[in-house]
Amino acid sequence: MKGILVQFRRGRHTVHERHYLIDLGLKGREEAKGFSGKEVVWRSPGKNSKEIKGRISDAHGNKGLVRAIFEKGLPGQAMTTEIEVLGSEVSEKTEKKEKGKKEGKKKDGDN
Repeated sequence: MKGILVQFRRGRHTVHERHYLIDLGLKGREEAKGFSGKEVVWRSPGKNSKEIKGRISDAHGNKGLVRAIFEKGLPGQAMTTEIEVLGSEVSEKTEKKEKGKKEGKKKDGDN
């Protein structure tokens, strides 16, 4: 699964250089929480491509962004570039569970 590197994790006075916010195109916080613990990889463009690995730590906010912590800080040119999530098969399982929950609620509401 691919995502876009959005921004550093930052506060008013501090910037966390190794923490980044990633947009995976998810719908909400619950769906984003299903990606916690997954590995992410940023690959630099060019012939001598470098890989910097990180791990998704948790959801960020209510709109489906996730927080990732990388082993090293990424260069500034990495902003708004693609990032790859490794092992996203589990996310498909969480989607199936959510669909099952929604169908169960519809059945209960019909009765």
